[in-house]
Amino acid sequence: MGKQLSLSGIEVTQITSVADKSSAIIAALNDALKRANIVLITGGLGPTKDDITKTTLCTYFNTSLIFNENVFKDVELMFKSRGKEVTPINRKQAEVPANCTVIRNAKGTAPGMWFDVNGKIIVSMPGVPYEMKSMMDDFVLPKIKHSFNLPVIYYKTILTQGIGESFISDLISEWEDALAWQNMKLAYLPSYDKVRLRITAYGVDKLLLEEKVEKQIELLKPLIGQYIYGYETFGEFMPLLEEVVGDLLRKKKATVSTAESCTGGYIAHLITSVSGSSDYYKGSIVAYANSIKINELGVKPAVIEKLGAVSREVVEQMAKGAREKFKTDYAISVSGIAGPSGGTAEKPVGTVWIAVASATEIQTRKFLLGTNRARTIKKAANEALTMLRKLLA
Repeated sequence: MGKQLSLSGIEVTQITSVADKSSAIIAALNDALKRANIVLITGGLGPTKDDITKTTLCTYFNTSLIFNENVFKDVELMFKSRGKEVTPINRKQAEVPANCTVIRNAKGTAPGMWFDVNGKIIVSMPGVPYEMKSMMDDFVLPKIKHSFNLPVIYYKTILTQGIGESFISDLISEWEDALAWQNMKLAYLPSYDKVRLRITAYGVDKLLLEEKVEKQIELLKPLIGQYIYGYETFGEFMPLLEEVVGDLLRKKKATVSTAESCTGGYIAHLITSVSGSSDYYKGSIVAYANSIKINELGVKPAVIEKLGAVSREVVEQMAKGAREKFKTDYAISVSGIAGPSGGTAEKPVGTVWIAVASATEIQTRKFLLGTNRARTIKKAANEALTMLRKLLA
């Protein structure tokens, strides 16, 4: 809902979760109407006693429920399509507040309700997502666009990996300050595996806004280009790192294999989650035990004995062994201490070594990824794919 509103030029100021209590709903509605011209409500429109939204709105607007024949026909048709008769409790779905504009429900039995009071719009819709989405697309958004002179808002998001938001902020400080003069703003959207930088531009001409945003991105590239792996145009699907890596491999007509210890095959899982990955991905060895590292990947026992399995030398030999075994152009290897046990003063929990090998070079890095096992595995996989991406770029 928020995404479609933003794409339509409507700024979402707050999202509130409200208890199924009439007093709480009324308080939230009063509060929302103080700061917004449009209030959208979902949920509480079913036929059971715990669904109180309709009766609460009747109280709020000092009106009563009336029976709507058109809604009842919709309910009858829905039940008939399922080979059932309308029950007395479901007949109540056709009761709506007398002062609302009914929004027909093409996906379910609960109608939506549109209230227009003193220039403010309140819309109540079912909480079932696919029913709400249908109403938003078919009725609510078109009617809102007709009711208001909406500005144009354009978004584009830069996807970065391998650098934290505070470090990015330091690198792009002057560039970010200049955005305000262009009627644009920047939002930092960090997660465990990436930092998304969303540029928002406001105006009246969408094409002009797109040009302005693209110009700013070109100015940004020299500052943090090595960390950028993709872009997300608002309203479109965000490209995944594994998809970006796959596209680079396909363009180079290159292949890759993996040798994983602490990640347990998670890198292989990410790569093969992409449709068509068989074009460039050959296989993996999950070398969890040292004996597998030695016997299947050719890691020298003396190296493990002297330096331990979590070391630069071991991951480099693992990467070289995987590339040779699978006869691929590139190979990724990883070994680490995911925890929560197994750490030492020299190698604390979260220590991970990653290597990426090609025919001419091996790039190796050590990471300290924290004490949460699941997050360490996911972070390590993303760092490994980022290392390969940079090598391919």
